[in-house]
Amino acid sequence: MPPDDRLTLIAVIVESLKNRTTTQTDRSEAIQRMRGLLKTDQPAPTDEEVAAMLEERREANAGQ
Repeated sequence: MPPDDRLTLIAVIVESLKNRTTTQTDRSEAIQRMRGLLKTDQPAPTDEEVAAMLEERREANAGQ
């Protein structure tokens, strides 16, 4: 491969790695913001409550 083509390839690889790092940072920030939106003062539901919610959802979806 000619030197100019190799340099172009290296530049493309470096640029793709820069974009990936930015994307991961953006994703991490978005996850932190979402966690903040999901916070509540209420306690987490118990396993029994979750099971009941899932059953209600299944019944509602079965009727559609």
